[in-house]
Amino acid sequence: MNKHIKKFAFAVSFLAFLFTGGCTDDILPEITTLDVDRLFSPTDLDARVVNQTSVRLTWKKVNKADFYNVEFFENANEDFSGAPERAVNGVLFEDLPLVVAGFAGETTYSVRVQAVGEGIDESKWISTTFTTDAEQILFPIDPEEITASGVTLRWPAGEFATHITLMPGDINRPVTADEVAEGVAVITGLQSETEYTAKLMNEDKTRGTMVFTTLIDIGDAILVNPGDDLKAIVEAAQPGDAFALMPGEYVIEGNIEIYTNLSIIGARPYDKPEVLGAVFRMKDGSALRLKDLILDGATSPDGNQLVIYDEVGTYGDLIIEDCVIKNNVKGVIYGSVAALVEYVLVKGTIIANVECVGGDFIDFRSGMPKALDFINNTVYNSALNRDLFRLDNATAYSGDYTVLVNIESNTFYNIISTDGTTRRVLYIRLASHEITVKKNIFAQVLGNYSNQSATTVVEMSSNNYHNADNLFSPEFTVYDSGNYTTYNPSFVDPANGNFTVTNEELIIFRIGDPRWLP
Repeated sequence: MNKHIKKFAFAVSFLAFLFTGGCTDDILPEITTLDVDRLFSPTDLDARVVNQTSVRLTWKKVNKADFYNVEFFENANEDFSGAPERAVNGVLFEDLPLVVAGFAGETTYSVRVQAVGEGIDESKWISTTFTTDAEQILFPIDPEEITASGVTLRWPAGEFATHITLMPGDINRPVTADEVAEGVAVITGLQSETEYTAKLMNEDKTRGTMVFTTLIDIGDAILVNPGDDLKAIVEAAQPGDAFALMPGEYVIEGNIEIYTNLSIIGARPYDKPEVLGAVFRMKDGSALRLKDLILDGATSPDGNQLVIYDEVGTYGDLIIEDCVIKNNVKGVIYGSVAALVEYVLVKGTIIANVECVGGDFIDFRSGMPKALDFINNTVYNSALNRDLFRLDNATAYSGDYTVLVNIESNTFYNIISTDGTTRRVLYIRLASHEITVKKNIFAQVLGNYSNQSATTVVEMSSNNYHNADNLFSPEFTVYDSGNYTTYNPSFVDPANGNFTVTNEELIIFRIGDPRWLP
């Protein structure tokens, strides 16, 4: 017993010594400074390519650094042997972000940064890599230099190129010495009504890229002029007819009934014809393409939607491209009967002041498209009190296939402006569907994505929400919990329909309708 008591007493005495010893004046002084013989390296070096062949650099500030040196080497493996391809010395931290221009296109570079200060050794280097985009020296194409079978490409006179490629068709056309000297090449032999991608090449390096669409071949189309009875002409169409509308106004009284597959196209995309008051009523078996038109529904019968599926049946594609749609009261597309539509595409279109009173924006109830693509559009002051995309539990949907919905690279402004709890961007509740929502700007939106458990999103990424908090709020069944941003796009003049983005981050990552991204 005494032995155990002695051991216990010793342990207590030892602990007491430790604790009381910690209160003596012999404790080591607190470390408040760290003296080193060289600067710390910069951290968080970020290199982003801007304007195709420039790089934007940022890094964290280094204590006691007066300036920074930056060196670039043309390699992809951070090999800094030999002389740098270029150097920028004496960079002040206040100069960040540092933008350096003039790199070769489609090339990977290694970059390193070093901190330098007075009276202390310079830091070690920190490095990363970046790969430039293709050059863009082609000038924007003059719309008047696009024909049904050709285009004129222009670039700075004297800038060297070896050939021009065009797709589709896998066309490879040499560039002559005279064309290089003038910076002009006239391309012929193309197909009408075809979207081409043209690349100006120097051997295997791209010097410029342009996308354009050749005009409708008037010889293959039915020419329509202002003053012609457009309604009567279209209703008498034969399968496959294409109507080329010359610039001017076309006033429609009553509905236009579509009985077959046909196209109505503006003959001059740079001077779009205005079709006033048109409501296209689709009949069983019909299909419709609308392109390069201004479609003003201010005087449409009963304020109806632009396109209405009228009959139970099966339908071909509905294609709406590069149009302006405005002032329809009830919505844009309506399918209230069991109409099965093969495909719906809305692309490159501006839709404004479609308030949606008495209907949703795109509104399929008993009807259904097998697939819906909504790409590169701008929608503003629309769907103020209703749902944006409605694909309801339709009678036309058999359930033996998956309905695909893709909403990509659009700009939405001032939509669903009231009742944020019940009005939705996605009112989609089919038995089998897949929704993709990516690279869109949503600004001034009170509505939510969906409060329906049957809404199935397979991808929701790279969207930007400004004053649209419900779209990433977990209070709702479907919301964005992923890699979204909340930047203010700082549109140039949204009140007058100018949605040019000035926020640098959105420009760099190409978020929203591409037409507004410098």
